Amino acid sequence: MRLERLSSDQFKIFLTFDDLIERGLTKEDLWHDLPQMQALFHDMMYEASDELGFELEGVLLVQVHVMQAQGMLIIVTQSHLDDDDDEDFVEMKVTLDESKELIFLFESFEDLIQLAIHLEQIGIKGGAIYHFEGNYYMHLLDEDVLEINREHIIALISEFSSPSILTSHRLIEYGKTIMPNNAVQKLNKHFTN
Repeated sequence: MRLERLSSDQFKIFLTFDDLIERGLTKEDLWHDLPQMQALFHDMMYEASDELGFELEGVLLVQVHVMQAQGMLIIVTQSHLDDDDDEDFVEMKVTLDESKELIFLFESFEDLIQLAIHLEQIGIKGGAIYHFEGNYYMHLLDEDVLEINREHIIALISEFSSPSILTSHRLIEYGKTIMPNNAVQKLNKHFTN
């Protein structure tokens, strides 16, 4: 589990599916076993609170983004109560969203180049690259990774990037398209020996 404080009233948690399995849960439990998921969120909130020095009180808005084969990105926003209410309580409002797209965020173009070398070695040549709000994004389509073990691909890509909750539609509309197709092949052709 990775934690990051985003502001004074917001933090994010990233859980891989391996993290879920270690906690005795599966991806399917997210949709079917509500009591077990509530217990997981409760434990994660207090674990994050301790580690980040984040005092939990009032209403927590919990947005859970389930990403295909990558894990869960959870964004927690604390909504403070009026000061005249002196009861200490925590209420969670959870929303679930699932993405079927393989989209990864890269902080530098160099990381994309380094990843492209490894992807081509395992037979991946496709993909698209976008630039949006100072970061680079790689989007792999199902046909780009058809014959290859998805978990192996995700593990490899995760060494160079972070999973993204942005959709391809948002990247296409608001970002700048750098390479619309065959990105891995083009990166290797133009930037490696």
